[in-house]
Amino acid sequence: MRILVAESLAEDGLQLLRAEHQVDVRGGLPRAELLDLLPGYDALLVRSQVQVDAAVIAAGRDLQVIGRAGVGVDNIDLAAATTAGITVVNAPTGNTIAAAEHTLALLFALTRRVAAADASVRRGEWDRSSFTGRELRGRTLGIVGLGKIGMTVADRARALEMELIGHDPYVTEEVAGHHGVRLVTMAALLAQADVVTVHVPLTRATRGLIGAAELAQMKPDALLVNVARGGVVDEEALAAALAAGRLGGAAVDVFAVEPPVGSPLLTAPATVLTPHLGASTAEAQTRVAVEAAQQVLDVLAGRPARYAVNAPLLTPETAHAVGPYLPLARMVGQVYAQFAPDLEGLTLEISGELAAHDATPLAAAVLGGLLENVTEERVNLINASHLARARGIGLVERKSPDAGRYASMVTLTGSTTVAGTTGAGEPRLVRLGEYWVDIPPASHMLVTRHRDRPGTMGRIGLMLGEADVNISAMHLGRSGPRSDALMILALDDPVPPAVADRIREHEAVLDLWLIRVD
Repeated sequence: MRILVAESLAEDGLQLLRAEHQVDVRGGLPRAELLDLLPGYDALLVRSQVQVDAAVIAAGRDLQVIGRAGVGVDNIDLAAATTAGITVVNAPTGNTIAAAEHTLALLFALTRRVAAADASVRRGEWDRSSFTGRELRGRTLGIVGLGKIGMTVADRARALEMELIGHDPYVTEEVAGHHGVRLVTMAALLAQADVVTVHVPLTRATRGLIGAAELAQMKPDALLVNVARGGVVDEEALAAALAAGRLGGAAVDVFAVEPPVGSPLLTAPATVLTPHLGASTAEAQTRVAVEAAQQVLDVLAGRPARYAVNAPLLTPETAHAVGPYLPLARMVGQVYAQFAPDLEGLTLEISGELAAHDATPLAAAVLGGLLENVTEERVNLINASHLARARGIGLVERKSPDAGRYASMVTLTGSTTVAGTTGAGEPRLVRLGEYWVDIPPASHMLVTRHRDRPGTMGRIGLMLGEADVNISAMHLGRSGPRSDALMILALDDPVPPAVADRIREHEAVLDLWLIRVD
């Protein structure tokens, strides 16, 4: 078969490909030439510069697989590739060691003031007293995000005799404990850590994860390290905290806009800044090339690729029976992740007519909804179980022919229960915790558990109205008259944090959740 490598790739990866297929390396092609050249190629390999958009995918009418030698796939139109039946693979593990080591390199540079001391010596100075540093032994390292890189940082920091705490709602205590990490709440981590290091993908939920409010909770001499993604840390808030002396220092490798022209961090004190070097080692480049190349070979040979980032097309029979329920299963996972206190001991029950069919795509969709805000990897039929196991999440599947009053139902149970069905071809939420409900999910939902007292619903509605938040639908579930009630409000607009706090402080409100579904 024919493979087009459209960007530079480490020689080890090229040798793997050449051992089995014809390989043409054509880096730096103008777009028009790339479009003309693609027909006849079975595979395309890129890094981050070539934009594999819908037009490129349409031109590659013979493509079976697109390989990305790296983690992010922002430069590939996944929807167009899936529609065309093309598998997209990436290399999510090859950069792990490089990113973890760069995290520690920045931390050492920050605590020992390496950059400033180097500049001082080059100016002809010998001012040792101005560069007294701090030791890491005995310090508390707070790790936000305990995926592959976060855990690798933990393993190395443990060898430095640091105390390790971490926050990741998608990792169990048992898995964290294997790496010497004690799980704590985000607030506790910020308050206790001498160093906070961030290792989360940039998603809707993590954008601005560390802002002014979070920085204010940190110790005044604490350090912050970001080798994750630009946008996870609010650069203006960080620069202001450093300038005001409310933070001991920061080391930043990634920026919201790169190059970071005009970023306030460029002039902030007590900083070490590097140009997105987390994955920039010769070894990492070799590993991602080999990882991507091996998966391209797997797909061309008809084998499943471990890190496929788009779901394979379903057979016509499965698509007809299960396809309409995939958005429902994903919605159940999304809601559960935002409603439940933890993700341990999960059971997925497929009931009714749906139980007669293969539940694997539904389980993958549920896991995709659960994990979508904590991983850059698309969760699909190929990698769902692997990604879940890596975070200590087990999912037991059960089937039942009886769905009660519904034709079919998808139920996820663990520390709580979330269930849904379809009505007129659209997902509907039918159970939250112990309450039976019936409401179509909305992009923005406010859920309260409150004491069933006259006027409570009206007061909540009034507070939303005063904030110009429009209610599009409502459902109320009760455990009994004048007892506790669960109210779900579908909203046209997001609820401002201050408004949510006001509602939460109402004397009748026992719990409040802000849930997003898309």
